Amino acid sequence: MEKLLYHYYDASTGPFCNLSDLELDDAEGVLGNIRSEGKGFASKRSPEYLALRRELETSARTMFERKGGKPVRRYPHYMTFEACPWLLSWYTNGKELCIPITEFDPFTISFTYGDLFPTMRYQDGKPYRNQVYTIDEIYEMIRQYGLPQEWNADGTLGPERYIEVQIWDDVPLRTYKEHG
Repeated sequence: MEKLLYHYYDASTGPFCNLSDLELDDAEGVLGNIRSEGKGFASKRSPEYLALRRELETSARTMFERKGGKPVRRYPHYMTFEACPWLLSWYTNGKELCIPITEFDPFTISFTYGDLFPTMRYQDGKPYRNQVYTIDEIYEMIRQYGLPQEWNADGTLGPERYIEVQIWDDVPLRTYKEHG
């Protein structure tokens, strides 16, 4: 059975709109508007969110390159490995789209076992903390630990609720950006 990657977004903005693609001042302005509207998960993000996000994304890129990854983008787009319907609740008018993993060059996608933020910041001794994985490595992690969205769907067992996929190339996303 072919594995699918999922992207969650608000219908009003469309898929693969990325704050990291904006200049920092512009991104802060967009995030400020989201906060003032008080809509969705993004409205609750801390004042240092964007600086921390860029730091974590840069670190993830470096870790991926050390493992032979060949990122094209400076900062990644985000998807999940298999579905995580909980993420629809992050948006006022949440939508999802899915793309077969085979549409991606394995050298342009990396993985974290959980969302990038808690994966890189929590210090609880779990072996998948502060790690970025290649496609072969994430399959081994799934074999060992299962899919977080299956064993921790409600988040009561920790911050990992899905496997995040960092997409480091726009080419496979072009059709989906245009047609959402």
